[in-house]
Amino acid sequence: IARHGLQNVESSDFGAIVAAACLAHDIGNPPFGHAGEDAIREWFRSSGLLERHTLTVAQRTDFEHYEGNAQGFRIVTRLQSPANPGLQLTAAVLATFTKYPRPSQVDAELDGKSGKKFGYFQHDAESFRRVAAATGLVERISGQAWRRHPLATLVEVADDTCYLIVDLEDAARLGFVPYKDAELLLADLAGDSVSGGRIGRLHDPKERLEYLRAKAIGRLLESAAAVFLANEEAILDGRFDDELLDNSPVAIPLQAVLRVAKEAIYVARPALEIETAGFEVLGGLLSLFVTAVEAGAGHGRLTTRERMLLKLLPAQFLGHDGQPDPDPYVRLLQVADFVAGMTDRYALEEHRRLFDATPQLR
Repeated sequence: IARHGLQNVESSDFGAIVAAACLAHDIGNPPFGHAGEDAIREWFRSSGLLERHTLTVAQRTDFEHYEGNAQGFRIVTRLQSPANPGLQLTAAVLATFTKYPRPSQVDAELDGKSGKKFGYFQHDAESFRRVAAATGLVERISGQAWRRHPLATLVEVADDTCYLIVDLEDAARLGFVPYKDAELLLADLAGDSVSGGRIGRLHDPKERLEYLRAKAIGRLLESAAAVFLANEEAILDGRFDDELLDNSPVAIPLQAVLRVAKEAIYVARPALEIETAGFEVLGGLLSLFVTAVEAGAGHGRLTTRERMLLKLLPAQFLGHDGQPDPDPYVRLLQVADFVAGMTDRYALEEHRRLFDATPQLR
C-alpha cells in the first residue's frame, strides 16, 4: 500500500478513487467510439503528413495507433480548463484511471493486459512519469512502461460489468437479441435459474431482464472481490497482469455474453451505419482543419477559406499567440484534440455545416 502512495488514504477513500477513475474512464473516446479511433488512425496514416514532417518514431506512432485512452489522460491532465490545466485530479486517481501505463512506442515487446495498448502520448510523457513516481508504479521499462496501479484492476471490472451487461439488456429491448437468449445468458452470469423463485413471479420480459441483470452484476462484483483478495500480494507487487474476472467462476458465462455482443450487437446494421459514417465525418473534419493549420504554419497556400477555418478553431487548439504551433507534432495533435473532443452529434452537424453547399442563412 505504501509503495503506491496510499498509506495515508482512509479505506473508505479507495472507493472514491475508483469511482472518480470510472467516471473519467471513457472521457477520451472520440466521436463514434472505437470506429472513431480507427478513422483518426487511418486518416493520419494516409495523409502523407507523418512522412512530410520530421517526427520521431514515437510521435509518428502516436498518430498511426491513435488511442482514446491516451486522449483521456490528455484531457484530464491538460485540455480541460486550459487556464488551470486539467481536472486537478490526485496522482492516485490518475494512476487508477490509466489502464495502459505505457507510451505508443517502447523499446521492447510487452506482455500482459497492461501492455496491450498505450495510455499517454509523447506530449504528455513527463506528466505520466510524475504520476508513476508519485504512486510507486512498478517499472517494466525504465522511464517508459509500468505495471498497472492495483486499483486499476477494479476500474476494468467496472467497465466489463456495466457496459457488457447493460449492452446485452439494451440489445434485447432493441430486438437485436431475443429476450429468451438474453435471459439465459444473464441467468448463467447470475448463477440463477430462469424459472422458480422470485423470477418465476415476474412475467414482463423487461422486468425479468432487470432482475437478472441486478443479480448478475452482484455476482460479478463478488467474484472480482474474491479474486482480488486471493491475489492481493501479487497485485500490489505488480506480478498480476490479468483481468480479475478472467480468473473467476464467471469467466466462461462472461465470454458467452462477449461472443453474443461481437456477433449480434456490435455488428447490428444501425451501429455499423453510424460507425461507417464516422470515417467520412472525422476524415472530412481532419482534412479541413489540418489543411488550415498547415497553411497557417507556412506549409501550404493560406487562402481565404483557410483563414476562416483557423478562426473556427478554438484558441486552446492553437499556439500561444493564436497561430498554429510551429512544432508539427503539437500542431497536428491539437487538431486531433479538437476533433476527438466532439460528440457524435456535434461532429455530424459540424461536418454538415462545413460541407453542405447550401447552408441556411440566418
